Amino acid sequence: MSPVTPVLSRPLTLLLSVACGIAVANIYFPQAISPLIADDLGVTDASAALVVTCAQLGYAAGIFLLVPLGDRLRHRGLVTTLLALTCAGLVLAGTATALPVLAVASVLVGLTTVVPQILIPMAAGLADPARRGAVTGTLLAGLIGGILLARTFSGTLGAWFDWRAPYLVAAALVLVLTVALAVALPPTTPSTDRRYPALLAASWHLLRTEPLLRRSCQYQVLVFAAFSAAWTALALLVTGPRYGLGTEAVGVLALVGAASMFVTPFAGRRTDGSGPDAVSLWCVLGALAAALLLLTGLLGGPVGLVGLGAGMLLLDVATQSGQVANQARIFALRPEARARLNTAYMTCAFLGGSAGSWLGVRAYAAFGWTGVCALAALLSGLALLRHALRGRSEPASNPRATSPAGHPDVPAGR
Repeated sequence: MSPVTPVLSRPLTLLLSVACGIAVANIYFPQAISPLIADDLGVTDASAALVVTCAQLGYAAGIFLLVPLGDRLRHRGLVTTLLALTCAGLVLAGTATALPVLAVASVLVGLTTVVPQILIPMAAGLADPARRGAVTGTLLAGLIGGILLARTFSGTLGAWFDWRAPYLVAAALVLVLTVALAVALPPTTPSTDRRYPALLAASWHLLRTEPLLRRSCQYQVLVFAAFSAAWTALALLVTGPRYGLGTEAVGVLALVGAASMFVTPFAGRRTDGSGPDAVSLWCVLGALAAALLLLTGLLGGPVGLVGLGAGMLLLDVATQSGQVANQARIFALRPEARARLNTAYMTCAFLGGSAGSWLGVRAYAAFGWTGVCALAALLSGLALLRHALRGRSEPASNPRATSPAGHPDVPAGR
């Protein structure tokens, strides 16, 4: 079956960009409010932080189980159904009175909020070829904006009201977005009639047969785990006795990451010129340096906050830029299978992020902020070791093949 390819209007492109930002924020905003959840529900900080892990595990499962349906089903029905389920999950989370209910709701939200992973390839296929890059860049900007503002949004609302407010406000936004996309999305035709089990099996097959895909997944699993461990534990440090600040301080630190948006295009140009392996090496070294820089958070006061901001910025830059290199490497393998390559890669990346969140909280509980920094350094060091041991029998990465994507949450298959 051949897809219908209407030209994408600029207003619809902007709406899709906003949709990407609102949807992806649901995975990241719980990181800033886990201390508030612990206080209200009477559980430990480590237990409350499981909400973050559950959302990321759900997201990894959604990428693997639901994103391939973007090739099999009509986009309007698929997207609006997923958003409606996300809204229900957010309402359930915002009204939960016990941690198990909140954990289940978080899994549901993560599972169904994979809409950006469906919208970006869809938009690239609908756009006029002459505007495809601009359309992709616009949706990418919205997605990164959602990631960067998510913690600021939840930290501020949580400080003003309580931890439930971000969930209920997010539910209202998703409901409005569901209605808007139900009206605005153009009709599309599925690009394949392959059965669902065959779509799922394709990603596993690629992971087994493509060594460069496996290596890219290993890089991102380790670096994204370090990233998630640091961000999940940061809320506990900043709101704890050393700093004694509110959750809005976590949101302010998150805004520092906005500067990383300006580094991603440079990473793409370096990948074009030097190849993905060279960029991957610098990113792994950057993540290792960030773990050491984050130790300055032990100093407390303004100096410690500046060190935390600088360390988180460097870690964000390393994670995003590494994503550019990794996706350049994998999308050069089989251009006709980019969506399936992306499904395998992103599933692995968010499984790594989920593990990092879980390990970060436990490292903080056992060893404090020093333990979190040591964990991030260990994970980055393992990525560096993997780079040093990359197989001589692997096919060379194509230095000229790159992807416009640049963040752990940005799909580029189209």
